[in-house]
Amino acid sequence: MITDEIISTLKGYTSDMQNKVKFLLQTGVHDKRNELVEFLKAVSNVSDKITFEERDLGGSLKSPVSFTLEIDGRLSGVIFSGIPGGHEFNSFILALLQCGGSDIKLDHSIIELISNIKEDLKFEVFISLSCQNCPEVVQALNKFAVLNKNISNEMIDGGFFQEIIDKRNIQGVPSVYLNGELFLNGRVDMAKIVDKLKQLYPYLTKNKFASLPLQDVTIVGGGPAGISAAIYSARKGLKVTLIAEIMGGQVKDTMGIENLTSVSKTTGPELTGAMYNHLNDYDVSLKEHQRVTEITNGEVKNIKLSSGEIIKSKTVIIATGANWRELNIPGEKENLGNGVAYCPHCDGPFFKNKDICVVGGGNSGIEAALDLSGIVKSVKVLEFLPNLKADKILIDQAISRENIDILCNVECKEIHSINGKVSSISYKDRESGKVTSLNTDGIFVQIGLIPNSKFLKDTVELNGYGEVIVSEKGETSCPGIFACGDVTTVPHKQIIISMGEGAKASITAAEYLQKNKIEEKVSYSS
Repeated sequence: MITDEIISTLKGYTSDMQNKVKFLLQTGVHDKRNELVEFLKAVSNVSDKITFEERDLGGSLKSPVSFTLEIDGRLSGVIFSGIPGGHEFNSFILALLQCGGSDIKLDHSIIELISNIKEDLKFEVFISLSCQNCPEVVQALNKFAVLNKNISNEMIDGGFFQEIIDKRNIQGVPSVYLNGELFLNGRVDMAKIVDKLKQLYPYLTKNKFASLPLQDVTIVGGGPAGISAAIYSARKGLKVTLIAEIMGGQVKDTMGIENLTSVSKTTGPELTGAMYNHLNDYDVSLKEHQRVTEITNGEVKNIKLSSGEIIKSKTVIIATGANWRELNIPGEKENLGNGVAYCPHCDGPFFKNKDICVVGGGNSGIEAALDLSGIVKSVKVLEFLPNLKADKILIDQAISRENIDILCNVECKEIHSINGKVSSISYKDRESGKVTSLNTDGIFVQIGLIPNSKFLKDTVELNGYGEVIVSEKGETSCPGIFACGDVTTVPHKQIIISMGEGAKASITAAEYLQKNKIEEKVSYSS
């Protein structure tokens, strides 16, 4: 399961461990237990700082395939139920290194907020090893557990615990539970987790923060446009801050990228990693896992973060991208995570040998149908327009699959459920007006993207679709605020175009700074 190459790499990673870490595996019998034992022993052998022990931990661990990490004799609160392979292998290794004393790379404001939590918080994260978003959630909550002894986090592989999955009616990952109650599910990131914690525990909003000096350029968004803008700005010797809820943005969810010039083929996670590494070559202040709630206009812009911190900047570049567009029909929000999904790569495995629908006949919809057709029993594609909008090569592939049916010129009306799970979807034939109820176990919505611009509605001019209106140079209606990428009116939402638009906006911002001498008149006092 673990190759010699991985063992060699792990020896390098663990060579500077400061703390002794023990893997404590719950005793008992399970058909996958021997595989897990071999896995943990292999990792423990890479360093004399790591040991392995089988122990009866009573009711603190749920299964003979559950283990926790102990730091110098103290339980860390980090728990894995299942074998953390696939995408979760990184979560496991990062937890090991952080328990071993490695730096927990989080912004100081988030570290302070999490450290101040007084309540006992027991998180459970139900995951699928094929889910790309799940590790981000597991890793975030593992960091919280290491930072605060009042917090524990358990990664639970749904494939090992079907009884719990059925009992809680879980049909999507990640599903995050806090103290036994559903906390968040669907598209979850650290910013959303922090926001929810602040709602539950209002005292966390009273933190005080040391402010950054006045910035020349602050970029909002960590996708291709935002990272490109940050790199171009930093190369000009400017003081630059980048604020991002999720590094990579929508790109992180893209499995196959074959149209990025000079790169024959890559994936979203690989491209995100490459962009992040490139960004780290430059002196950029990074505010990751944070959301901008408000931008106050003026000669100097005040940028308020979800943590409560305020950044002052001479210019701002908006690169917040876009998010999944929703159907906005009855039953959609109510069944999110219980049969309604937006990421086929994450949630597809939960519908093995079942009948599902994909709503949307563009490239994303047909690609989703093709991907899912290898897992599910059947796929019905529902398209609003009379004809599919996808590329011909994708349409031809879909038509050739025996378990894919395509219905065009139909309007989705309502999603129905029985006992908390999706059971059917009603759609209207737009020509005849006839309404039909189609039985289905799951619905994957793939109808495009909506710009992430709500926080800008009183700051810059938006069009009817919510896109930021920009000039050919990336200028918005507000002097000193620029925009680029999928959040703007620039046509053709493509990675390579976003990168170019980010560079353009950065150059325009630099020109603005050359023409306008801006100084901070009043010092910020938190």
